[in-house]
Amino acid sequence: MIGMREKLLKKTKSLCPECLKVIEADVVEENGKALIKKECPEHGKFEDIYWSDVELYKWAQKFARVGKKVENPRTEENQGCPLDCGICPNHKSHTSLGIIDVTNRCNMRCPICFVNAAAAGYVYEPTFEQVVEMIHNLRANKPVPAPALQLSGGEPTLREDLPDIVRAAKKAGFPHVEVNTNGIRIAEDLDFVKRLVEAGLSSLYLQFDGVTPEPYKITRGQDVLHHKLEAIENCRKAGLRSVVLVVTLVKEVNDHQVGDIIRFAIKNLDVVKCVNVQPVSFAGRISQQEREKWRITIPDFLKAVEEQTNGQITVSDFYPVPSVVPISRFIEAYKSRPCIEFTCHEHCGAGTYVFVDDGKMIPITRFVNVEELFKLLDKYVDEIKRGGFGAKAKVIAKALKDIPGTIDLRKAPKGLNLLKIMFNILRTGEYSALAEFHERALMIGCMHFMDPYNFCQDRVERCVIHYAVPDGRIIPFCSMNSIHRPVVERELGVPLGEWKGPKVKL
Repeated sequence: MIGMREKLLKKTKSLCPECLKVIEADVVEENGKALIKKECPEHGKFEDIYWSDVELYKWAQKFARVGKKVENPRTEENQGCPLDCGICPNHKSHTSLGIIDVTNRCNMRCPICFVNAAAAGYVYEPTFEQVVEMIHNLRANKPVPAPALQLSGGEPTLREDLPDIVRAAKKAGFPHVEVNTNGIRIAEDLDFVKRLVEAGLSSLYLQFDGVTPEPYKITRGQDVLHHKLEAIENCRKAGLRSVVLVVTLVKEVNDHQVGDIIRFAIKNLDVVKCVNVQPVSFAGRISQQEREKWRITIPDFLKAVEEQTNGQITVSDFYPVPSVVPISRFIEAYKSRPCIEFTCHEHCGAGTYVFVDDGKMIPITRFVNVEELFKLLDKYVDEIKRGGFGAKAKVIAKALKDIPGTIDLRKAPKGLNLLKIMFNILRTGEYSALAEFHERALMIGCMHFMDPYNFCQDRVERCVIHYAVPDGRIIPFCSMNSIHRPVVERELGVPLGEWKGPKVKL
């Protein structure tokens, strides 16, 4: 029942955090927040914050996009979402980022981590051949092969054959291959970093929770900041010019350092190209009181950025991830070939690009009217579809005339030939064209992955970040970590006492 102070925003399905059964749920407006409320017949009522600002929740809704399904799903619809993950025919988006956990061994034991052998009690480590099969499975997606791959864990750098895995992914056609790491081996083994770069590594996805030791003592159980700084320096020495700082954001632990992390990234812009913030997800049982203490959502992050950068970057500079779909639609129509679309749910994440000029941070929205640009691109797509091949030349002529009107070159950073970069991206749709844009910009993004407490089926159905697993399935991120991971890894794992490989840190 909806309470007197509540207003129903939508009905969805969620999980009981105790038994993980699928149950009905309501997302409601209450006291300026969007809350998710549900009741399990066996374990009672649960509620959690969905988005901490209901007006921003409503604003994000206008950017909703439903994407292209995977034409070759790997599982059938039997029990319903999210139990049929694999991907089932009902899934509404294709893979934009594929993930392969190459091991659950780790050289740390972080209190907030849910993926390590010591905690699980078994070692999960696919063979090289199994990893290659998963790589090819992701590239076999239709109509669009997965364009980006993350090698994750555990700690993937513990695998000596990691450079060979990177090489195999590049050979299979992945334009972008990144490694998700705590940075310890990257900091200690420059030769290993060089071997990764030589193999074709595109980016390092570096765990980075703050610019002082204190947050790490809570999130990682020890001060490991020096490892992060040394890892960045080794990337610089090895010629890797794309490091992503991955921040696990926890309220009252490191949310006060958001501005400092962005400033640190800008000081290291020759190497650091992105700050990717991930509000903490809760593995296992946790009380409502503890969740309320630590839970932080996307609006909280956006407001922290505005406050801690003294308004140089504001809440209104950020847009939901699917807002960029018009770019993909234009490239697809112009090139007459399927193109990757970032059609995740509008409440999954938000981002912006920031440039630096004379020491000042300039978000792209300050000199580009992004909403007007996206409207133009959608209009051009419709014209191409109506007019066929002959319409393409006319549309490009229109674009050359209209698009400059969406850009205020007087406010743009000096030396940034944005029009040239933009038309290069639109005409070619090539990864290299996007890389030229990223050379000058810092991307700031926030992706809030779900746990059983705030789990929403609507979001899972449109997930674009998918795990490949050895049995041939491709599983959406949040259902993998909320439901499927223990089953998948236990079936293929080896009990710690029987593991014959390198020692697992306990």
